Amino acid sequence: MEEKIKDVLNNEVRPYLQSHGGDAEFVSVDAEGNVSVRLKGACAGCSGALMTLKNLVEQALKEKIPGVKSVKAV
Repeated sequence: MEEKIKDVLNNEVRPYLQSHGGDAEFVSVDAEGNVSVRLKGACAGCSGALMTLKNLVEQALKEKIPGVKSVKAV
Protein backbone atom coordinates (compact mmCIF):
# COMPACT_ATOMS: atom_id res chain seq x y z
CA MET A 1 0.00 0.00 0.00
CA GLU A 2 2.89 2.36 0.75
CA GLU A 3 4.08 2.35 -2.86
CA LYS A 4 0.56 3.08 -4.15
CA ILE A 5 0.25 6.01 -1.74
CA LYS A 6 3.60 7.42 -2.84
CA ASP A 7 2.59 7.02 -6.49
CA VAL A 8 -0.68 8.97 -6.03
CA LEU A 9 1.07 11.65 -3.98
CA ASN A 10 3.91 12.06 -6.48
CA ASN A 11 1.82 11.98 -9.66
CA GLU A 12 -1.47 13.61 -8.68
CA VAL A 13 -1.23 15.58 -5.45
CA ARG A 14 2.28 17.03 -5.30
CA PRO A 15 2.24 18.68 -8.75
CA TYR A 16 -0.85 20.66 -7.77
CA LEU A 17 0.55 21.63 -4.38
CA GLN A 18 3.92 22.57 -5.89
CA SER A 19 2.21 24.83 -8.42
CA HIS A 20 0.94 26.83 -5.42
CA GLY A 21 4.25 26.90 -3.53
CA GLY A 22 3.52 23.95 -1.25
CA ASP A 23 4.31 20.28 -1.05
CA ALA A 24 3.42 17.07 0.79
CA GLU A 25 5.73 14.29 1.89
CA PHE A 26 4.66 10.74 2.78
CA VAL A 27 5.54 9.85 6.38
CA SER A 28 3.76 6.57 7.19
CA VAL A 29 0.68 4.39 6.93
CA ASP A 30 -0.59 2.18 9.73
CA ALA A 31 -2.32 -1.20 9.57
CA GLU A 32 -5.78 0.43 9.64
CA GLY A 33 -5.08 2.58 6.56
CA ASN A 34 -4.45 5.88 8.33
CA VAL A 35 -1.89 7.86 6.33
CA SER A 36 0.42 10.51 7.78
CA VAL A 37 1.88 13.21 5.56
CA ARG A 38 4.07 16.23 6.22
CA LEU A 39 2.89 19.45 4.59
CA LYS A 40 5.78 21.63 3.42
CA GLY A 41 6.39 24.98 1.82
CA ALA A 42 3.41 27.32 1.62
CA CYS A 43 1.13 24.51 2.85
CA ALA A 44 2.95 24.21 6.17
CA GLY A 45 1.73 27.54 7.52
CA CYS A 46 -1.39 28.04 5.43
CA SER A 47 -4.69 28.64 7.18
CA GLY A 48 -6.36 26.42 4.57
CA ALA A 49 -3.99 23.49 5.11
CA LEU A 50 -6.60 21.31 6.83
CA MET A 51 -9.04 21.87 3.97
CA THR A 52 -6.32 21.04 1.43
CA LEU A 53 -5.40 17.94 3.39
CA LYS A 54 -8.97 16.62 3.53
CA ASN A 55 -10.35 17.86 0.19
CA LEU A 56 -7.31 17.19 -1.98
CA VAL A 57 -4.89 14.74 -0.41
CA GLU A 58 -7.33 12.48 1.45
CA GLN A 59 -9.88 12.47 -1.36
CA ALA A 60 -7.29 11.55 -4.00
CA LEU A 61 -5.85 8.74 -1.89
CA LYS A 62 -9.26 7.31 -0.97
CA GLU A 63 -10.40 7.36 -4.62
CA LYS A 64 -7.31 5.51 -5.88
CA ILE A 65 -6.57 3.24 -2.91
CA PRO A 66 -9.59 1.58 -1.26
CA GLY A 67 -7.65 0.68 1.93
CA VAL A 68 -6.98 4.31 2.87
CA LYS A 69 -9.24 5.38 5.75
CA SER A 70 -7.92 8.84 6.65
CA VAL A 71 -5.05 11.27 6.15
CA LYS A 72 -3.49 13.46 8.82
CA ALA A 73 -0.69 15.99 8.85
CA VAL A 74 2.25 15.51 11.19
